[in-house]
Amino acid sequence: MSLRSLFSLFSSDLAIDLGTANTCVYARGKGIVVNEPSIVAINKVNGRIEAVGKDAKEMLGRTPGNIVAIKPMKDGVIADFEVTEKMLTYFIKKAHNRNVWVRPRIVIGVPSEITQVEKRAVKDSAYRAKASEVYLVEEAMAAAIGAGMPITEPSGNMIVDIGGGTTDIAVISLAGIVYSKAVRVAGNEMDDAIIQYIKKTYNLLIGERTAEAIKMEIGSAYPLEERMTMEIKGRHLIEGVPKTITITDEEIREALAETVNVIVDAVRVALERTPPELSADIVDRGIVLTGGGSLLKNLDKRLREETGLPLAMAEDPLSSVVLGAGKMLSDFNLLRKISID
Repeated sequence: MSLRSLFSLFSSDLAIDLGTANTCVYARGKGIVVNEPSIVAINKVNGRIEAVGKDAKEMLGRTPGNIVAIKPMKDGVIADFEVTEKMLTYFIKKAHNRNVWVRPRIVIGVPSEITQVEKRAVKDSAYRAKASEVYLVEEAMAAAIGAGMPITEPSGNMIVDIGGGTTDIAVISLAGIVYSKAVRVAGNEMDDAIIQYIKKTYNLLIGERTAEAIKMEIGSAYPLEERMTMEIKGRHLIEGVPKTITITDEEIREALAETVNVIVDAVRVALERTPPELSADIVDRGIVLTGGGSLLKNLDKRLREETGLPLAMAEDPLSSVVLGAGKMLSDFNLLRKISID
């Protein structure tokens, strides 16, 4: 065994973005090695894991009685401790090509307004999944680093990270968070809003996977240039049979209006609470949008309209957090500065 391969056994550090909707794992020197939905399908009879990630997502809403598809994360924090631990173990093993005796150092992104108990839960899960050291960093901070913002300079950077369970908003200067706000309204809320709207308007029941597909295809936060329609299928509440209807982008915009307003208001509040010197910087630099929820069509336009500030989309919005956490694996001084206890 050469020295090099011996060394590669030890440089097994990982950065994990443990998200409500997706979990990404970044391996030092390799880049992103896992990017899958945070879903686990479990056999209730023997407690065995049937599937994790993409395969488990296919099963959502389609499982027979003996299998349940569980989303162990809710609102950016652990809702089901045991299942999260199993999921983490699976993803860590997958990241290390099933190498069992590796004990990695792990950096994990967490929402900014997370309680001590919730932090403890994340750490414990990682230790039980065989980590040797665990560092927690705030997701907004990691996302800002991942989006390439100059966070160590003495100037204001504002980031809005819209995930599945939480929207994290932060103003960062000198590698520290000056103001942060996490609202537990994000992508999942949008899906729910669509489900409720279609139920109320058409008496049609749809599942969460269908709702997500609608949001991604014709959802928007501000009128689109050309109209879009989409055929959706579901179960009719009154007739009780499967039915197909056609919906327009306008209706979905109406369905999403309330959720989008919550996010817009949170951004407004953040701007009001920012110290004046940093506000001046934000006027020049604008706001950076990241996270899967920021991919909602015309959300940037809507925010530009409401705040009058320039808006930029992060280059790779879905993986900003994990890329930022990954950069800290090789920059230990930075990690020491910004990890939270």
